[in-house]
Amino acid sequence: MVILPVISTMKNAKPTNAGEVVNAFLKAMNNEDFKTARQYARDDMKFAGVMGSRDGADVYFQDMEKMKFKYEIKRLFTDGDDVSVFYDINMGDKTIFSSGWYHVIDGKINNIRVVFDPRPLLE
Repeated sequence: MVILPVISTMKNAKPTNAGEVVNAFLKAMNNEDFKTARQYARDDMKFAGVMGSRDGADVYFQDMEKMKFKYEIKRLFTDGDDVSVFYDINMGDKTIFSSGWYHVIDGKINNIRVVFDPRPLLE
């Protein structure tokens, strides 16, 4: 298991492992650079979360471009092609502590599962 630093300062360096791929993906998402973030996702990427699921990267990014979440990584762990992230996700008027499980194949994310307590969003 490898622990990576919070959103590294790598510039223009190509990610070499699953943790770096997820880190670069989240950094691009925070910067609202969806074109770069999309490069880290497989076309057939699947997302499963507490509030819904998405099949396909294009569908996922259509939603993310509208929501513009911000991710504050607390810890990022890698185990081969699997990456676990504990982060605060700023969802506009609420910030929710969450856990994400990312699976990477050949340098691209093919599966994301995110869990959190949805009660603050439902109030």
